[in-house]
Amino acid sequence: MPVNLTRNAIAMMNSGDVNSKPLVQVVDIKLIGNSQERYRFLLSDSESTQHAMLATQLNEQVRTGRVKKGSIIQLIDYICSTVQNRRIIVVLNMETIIPEYEIIGNPKLPTGSEPEANKSMPNNNLLEPSTRSTNNRYSAPAPANKAQSFQPTIQPAYQPPPNYKIQGPIMKNEAPARIIPIAALNPYQGRWAIKARVTAKGDLRRYNNARGDGKVFSFDLLDSDGGEIRVTCFNAVVDRFYNVIEVGKVYLISKGSLKPAQKNFNHLKNEWEIFLESNSTVELCPDEDGSIPRQQFSFRPITEIESAENNSILDVIGIVISVNPSVPILRKNGMETQRRILNLKDASGKSVELTLWGDFCNKEGQKLQEMVDSGLFPVLAVKAGKVNDFNGKSIGTISSTQLFIDPDCPEAQGLRAWFESGGRNTASISISKELMPGGSKNEVRKTLTQIKDEGLGRSDKPDWVTAKATVVFIKTDNFCYTACPLMIGDRQCNKKVTQSGNKRWLCDRCNQEFEECDYRYLLQVQIQDHTGLTWVTAFQEAGEEILGCSAKEMYLLKYELQDDTRFGEIIRSRLFHQYLFRLKIKEELYGDEQRVKITVVKVDKVNYSAESRYLLDMVTKNFPNRKQF
Repeated sequence: MPVNLTRNAIAMMNSGDVNSKPLVQVVDIKLIGNSQERYRFLLSDSESTQHAMLATQLNEQVRTGRVKKGSIIQLIDYICSTVQNRRIIVVLNMETIIPEYEIIGNPKLPTGSEPEANKSMPNNNLLEPSTRSTNNRYSAPAPANKAQSFQPTIQPAYQPPPNYKIQGPIMKNEAPARIIPIAALNPYQGRWAIKARVTAKGDLRRYNNARGDGKVFSFDLLDSDGGEIRVTCFNAVVDRFYNVIEVGKVYLISKGSLKPAQKNFNHLKNEWEIFLESNSTVELCPDEDGSIPRQQFSFRPITEIESAENNSILDVIGIVISVNPSVPILRKNGMETQRRILNLKDASGKSVELTLWGDFCNKEGQKLQEMVDSGLFPVLAVKAGKVNDFNGKSIGTISSTQLFIDPDCPEAQGLRAWFESGGRNTASISISKELMPGGSKNEVRKTLTQIKDEGLGRSDKPDWVTAKATVVFIKTDNFCYTACPLMIGDRQCNKKVTQSGNKRWLCDRCNQEFEECDYRYLLQVQIQDHTGLTWVTAFQEAGEEILGCSAKEMYLLKYELQDDTRFGEIIRSRLFHQYLFRLKIKEELYGDEQRVKITVVKVDKVNYSAESRYLLDMVTKNFPNRKQF
């Protein structure tokens, strides 16, 4: 049967129409672009033709042959932009109506356009819109004999009404911009508007460079299609919008410029970033839009974090199983901040350390500690945590990180159900600290006698094992040392410091002096199991777990308050407690003598339910043919 293409479709789209969903024909397809696969169409309405760029998520339709030369398609979502003084249709979504058909009519290039051979299309990456589903309405091509009998009616060239030309400049300046998805934004659009929710707002930061002093802040947006983008404001624009922007509110934003996103500071999955300017508009939408989610996550199981790149940004969700006290840390610039370490585990059988910095320690961190201390184990969702690979893999907060305690999402509900149905008693392997490069990624249980008999630690790389043992003795001489509190990057210096003549502390590594130092454990502990005993060294976190208080508190008791009675009570109260010790075993040179040094990397209280299950599994493994009673 004859096919009638939409009359004057090319002219209407060039004039700004975006709603007619015209029926057009693909008369030519060309692959362009060097670094990225892009397709350029030549579209026809049977009289006129117009070049169009295909959105990259639609490339598969060309590769599979669903769209080819002669195909009849219906444009669903599209925009018409001016690029290098030429009008180009950008196809965001389309449907294939007839996969193959002969060329309809005698289409010509629009008046004033040069032939394709004399003009080159830009290869710029126009857009990366979000994927949308398309459906083929017809799968069979039209019969050849019927296609040949089709004779299109010759229509006169489209002429817009005279008053349209007269009022054109007014419409261009005053008509509101069309709201488009974030994914469709590109630097080649003249006028646009987006409607989105603010999911994160950064702090106001001040800077100084060769151009002078300045200030800047950023916020992240999420729209109903799942598109995300960061918006940045500088100087005078900060004064206009910093107090206007609120997390969770929906805004209509237009008249900003798009520039390539700086991936060193921007973790969102968008190649562009919006910079608001003096003529930009930000309007609050007073009515709540339920179609725009309040937050969007892309959770990674903890087991996958082991293979994540250092400094990468990701989302993770887990059950909070422990929370350490918040401690003050002095950064290298002399500013003091807070640090708090907690542990998360999930159904993957792994756990990971999460380090909270700054305000996170006293807000969410304090609430989490109170919940865990009261016997609750909340679900914590971390949005935009930073991966660190020092001593295994861990996660740390950054300025754009967001923490959600017991969030209302399917992942949190599933994790809670797993935990309550037995997950709380499931043993997990930490991917932090004890899993050093070269070490085993699986827990290896050894007795204290096996450590000696098997010669562990005498190879080029350290051995990493777990031993269940009891603390039987703690040396009280030189149980801690004075340490540098300054930060080097996101890690504390921790080098030993000495007191100078002016009673200030000096760090030779940082070459700085400061009023107060930090105190860190250097405990010599004797542990024993059913096979024997050995000496181990416990540093800061392990020492805090064994003694139950900070090194500074113990130092003040012994040397400042000289309360030997209370000091002795604390030491004695910590004896004969059983723990699971994660041990690093490595031979080191002391003078001219080689000695095996055993370092406590992590200390966990024995979970007797999980330990019983472990022992039963060992019995099953070693005695598979045992009789059942």
